Amino acid sequence: MVFIEVKEKIVPRETLVYMHSIQSCPVCHNNDFKEVITCKDYTVSGELFNIVACAKCDFRFTNPRPENEVLGEYYKSEDYISHSDTKKGIVSKLYHLVRDYTLKKKEGLLREYVSRGTLLDYGCGTGMFLQTCKKMSWKVYGLEPDSGARKLAEKHGLEIKQNLNELNQTIPERSLNAITLWHVLEHVTELDQTLSFFHKSLNSDGVLVIAVPNYCSYDAKYYGEYWAAYDVPRHLYHFNLNSISNLLANHGFKLLQTKPMKFDSYYVSLLSEKYKSGRPSLIKAFLRGFISNLKAKSASDYSSVIYTFKKA
Repeated sequence: MVFIEVKEKIVPRETLVYMHSIQSCPVCHNNDFKEVITCKDYTVSGELFNIVACAKCDFRFTNPRPENEVLGEYYKSEDYISHSDTKKGIVSKLYHLVRDYTLKKKEGLLREYVSRGTLLDYGCGTGMFLQTCKKMSWKVYGLEPDSGARKLAEKHGLEIKQNLNELNQTIPERSLNAITLWHVLEHVTELDQTLSFFHKSLNSDGVLVIAVPNYCSYDAKYYGEYWAAYDVPRHLYHFNLNSISNLLANHGFKLLQTKPMKFDSYYVSLLSEKYKSGRPSLIKAFLRGFISNLKAKSASDYSSVIYTFKKA
């Protein structure tokens, strides 16, 4: 997930009229949905968005959602942390503190399955994970649609592509040893095309590593509509163990392992407290995050989960 520190004043957008309704479930193509929850965009627009669930497979997604042409408007914030190097504000400072610790842990996770090789970080932001992997002798590629974040990454000598078409022209079939998406899959507009590209580009021994928020976690249930990891409308899809496994199985992947992202419960709780009460509370957020981790009985119960897949 990408986090935005909330401004006191939120200006409603006129782009609300440019909405697109999903007619069939992205996983099973059923067209019968049930409303689950309505959440507010606290970070940019102040608009309300519905999250629905497929009546057949329970896959959850934001519906309706902004058209692709205007979706970028909902990312426009100077505090959009993954797209900048800002350390302004308590949320940004905590983000950078945790990120510096976890970057090497993420690279180490890859080497549990692959002894280095060629890596694609899809949605790489300013390229911090790619820098870490490059120092560890990986050959690295990145994709980042945001021009500002892409320019920051390119300053470090990284090869960053803007879209899927550019990647298709650059990366040969079955040439990748690892593909990572750190809180990115929930943002991807062209879901089927992207997952098909991953399957085509990954070699037979490669791994696909995806980290996403988990709406079945304790903190998600506690905060409800205020849960920051719903992050509508930027988060187009909302995952748990079953839904992401079913989605990836449709594209030829099998699940190998799940791991928790224990820091996320604290981070999400801090933002959720602000959404709920109007101000962040470190004490309340730490307590709620601690309880969420304590109540998790398996990796798939945590606030955010890392899923590792291979080709079936």
